Amino acid sequence: MASILSLQHLKKYFESQKAVDDISLSIEEGQIFGLLGPNGAGKTTLIRMITGIFYPDQGDIIFQGKKFDPIRDVGAIGYMPEERGLYKKMKVGEQALYLAQLKGLSHREAKEKIGVWFERFGMESWWNKKVEDLSKGMGQKLQFVTTVLHNPRLIILDEPFSGLDPVNSNLIKDEIYRLAASGATIIFSTHRMEQVEEICDHIALVNRGKKILDGTVAGVKDQFKENLFLIETEGPATLNGTPPFSIVQQTDSKLIIQPTEGQSRNQALRYLLDLQIGIVSFKEILPSLNDIFIKLVEGTPVSRSFETKKDLS
Repeated sequence: MASILSLQHLKKYFESQKAVDDISLSIEEGQIFGLLGPNGAGKTTLIRMITGIFYPDQGDIIFQGKKFDPIRDVGAIGYMPEERGLYKKMKVGEQALYLAQLKGLSHREAKEKIGVWFERFGMESWWNKKVEDLSKGMGQKLQFVTTVLHNPRLIILDEPFSGLDPVNSNLIKDEIYRLAASGATIIFSTHRMEQVEEICDHIALVNRGKKILDGTVAGVKDQFKENLFLIETEGPATLNGTPPFSIVQQTDSKLIIQPTEGQSRNQALRYLLDLQIGIVSFKEILPSLNDIFIKLVEGTPVSRSFETKKDLS
């Protein structure tokens, strides 16, 4: 698949701080791309360069096959910042019309598209409400609509689920999937790793201005797995002889094993079957993105404790 956005050795320094220090990324069309990192890692600076708010000190941004030109390309980008970027004293309808026309839509086009989105999100009665009277969740819905209603090819969402209840979170999530399926590319930035695992195809992790991880969600989890397997049995498992694995944890009907060197999962399963132990389930335990995030940012080992306690409960 073709790349819609390529960042090539981007650098941005503020006095002595290296906010972005030689980061390269390639994002494909239609991808839902997770941009992750702790506070102060350089994510916001990176996003501001992609949207033309900041210019890089060094490096190139290639957008839709050409060197990025903020004036020419801004209409193809939708950016939803973490902080609410709305004018509090304006009415909701006026605000949506104003922002849509800034993105190049005519008044008629803007009103038609706003009508479609407001109906889809159950916002028809909001037109004459003041923005300052909206709850945080209502403001998030409005901000999402104003970000995407001009059909941008690249959509950047920074903590889009903040303040939303589960029903509206699912509504936004479904729209993210629909937009990606229609060909839009999504850059999704959040601290909620469970949302990243569920939504994103590909992720990059930045820390202290540098990229420290880049890959598919499945590939990253596979890279950091520890060869651990959770086995659920029909009853307590009594083991004889020397099993081809070590037992990491065990309860009455569940055990977590790690095959010993030179042994495989199939040999472990065959050993249990030979003992006529009833197997209900046998699955590999993969580390969560949250554990991987902590490991790489803090330099600590991926902890087994969270996964094993959860799986044995």
